[in-house]
Amino acid sequence: MSRLTAVSDLIQPFVLEVPALRGRLVRLGPLVDTVLSHHDYPPSVAVLLGEMLALAGVLSSTLKFDGVFTLQTKGDGPVGLAVVDMTTEGEMRAYAEFDAARLAGPAAAPDSHGASARALLGEGYIAFTVDQGPHTERYQGIVELRGGTLADCLQHYFRQSEQLKTAVKLAAGRIDGSWRAGGLLLQQLPETEAEAEADAAALANDEEDNWRRAVVLMASCTEYELLDPALPDHDLLFRLFHDERVRVYRGRPLTTGCRCSQERLQRILRSLPRDEVTEMMVGGEVIMTCQFCNAEYRFDQAALERIYAP
Repeated sequence: MSRLTAVSDLIQPFVLEVPALRGRLVRLGPLVDTVLSHHDYPPSVAVLLGEMLALAGVLSSTLKFDGVFTLQTKGDGPVGLAVVDMTTEGEMRAYAEFDAARLAGPAAAPDSHGASARALLGEGYIAFTVDQGPHTERYQGIVELRGGTLADCLQHYFRQSEQLKTAVKLAAGRIDGSWRAGGLLLQQLPETEAEAEADAAALANDEEDNWRRAVVLMASCTEYELLDPALPDHDLLFRLFHDERVRVYRGRPLTTGCRCSQERLQRILRSLPRDEVTEMMVGGEVIMTCQFCNAEYRFDQAALERIYAP
């Protein structure tokens, strides 16, 4: 398979039949390259945001929702805020706010990867939210930032909140001049009623052995393998888990997509007092820039008159 045809923006669900585990493989090519190219991020910030895009992909794929899934980190480090969101249709966008002066330390080194996540984020929290519209209750999970990597933080959340064995591997970086990102997630499936009635001690030992073996196999995946656009998804999974009888299901494509628009910003302006909007004008225009895609929208005096017309 050629390098071009192997590149995919995809969530690939799979199960391992022997250990009764489910998994998700996310590999991002043009999507993450487009998202990171919207802003001139320092390399360490770009790596962090790339990993967050992959993490949002694997996390959202374990949930059933019709709306928007949002992953957010907030802390007191050089990267004060990082946000990724994804719609049910698979459209993703992301951005990060950072203090350039505070990034002058080791955390900003070009070869920084997941190990520097804590140095970049500092003390704070990681949260994910499912918003299914104004007439439904929002679901949110929050956990403090613990460990050196984003994967550590997520695994801590599942240990504390879900009591579900979860292992995660993330990577982001440049290959052939383009940004790539990838993520692997393994979770132990809940036991069935039949398993609950079986010999609990023997079953527990088998499950623990199976889990440890699967995690070791997942850990053997190198960052380059996870990012390599010339290595197809199915080949990677077979390389890692062929002895575990890996079974793949239909993948889910992902795309870039920002929900900013002229109409949406007009509604925002209309909701503000006219005198407040007038104070925002610079050179006879109100200029609004989307934090996600960096698109710029301009509203001159004539446009404002139309917005505020009865």
